[in-house]
Amino acid sequence: MNSLIELDQQFFLWLNSHHASWLDTAMLWITGREMWIPFYVALVGWLIYKQQKDALWTVIAIIVAVALADQVTSGLMKPFFERLRPCHEPSVASLAHLVGGCGGKFGFASSHAANTFALATFLGLMHPGKPVFIAVLYLWAALVSYSRIYVGVHYPGDILAGALIGIAIAVAIHSLAQKTGRLKHI
Repeated sequence: MNSLIELDQQFFLWLNSHHASWLDTAMLWITGREMWIPFYVALVGWLIYKQQKDALWTVIAIIVAVALADQVTSGLMKPFFERLRPCHEPSVASLAHLVGGCGGKFGFASSHAANTFALATFLGLMHPGKPVFIAVLYLWAALVSYSRIYVGVHYPGDILAGALIGIAIAVAIHSLAQKTGRLKHI
């Protein structure tokens, strides 16, 4: 396990060391939760336009998937594993390029990754047969997740675990929601 942690730290330092001042601002913007609010509002509007009365069930299912992904990572995993974020880890912090604040003490697993991959997966499952749309969703989730490494607050392993949790929860919630007969694919 120690060698896996060390490999994760080395990979983090390698990824985090590739930075530029102009990219610092962009990544800080990308990693900010508030900046995506217009996107989420537009998404809800688009779902209402496409699904009309059935959009309520889709929006509720998405909220449940994202909230569950968030709670599993933030409420259960971070306090259970107590893995320090790179910016709090004494052996790594002095070598890391930190952009903005460090955030909470623990980082395993990434809530940003869990939340964005839950949303991307759920929407992807709602659009079977639209590979370009699905690819764009996953590229967005990957970019937001990578921004967490760039700004110095998550290891790649935190991101990978968060992404897998988000995907698994979205698949499970989508499957349960489909069984109600209320979920309509777009």
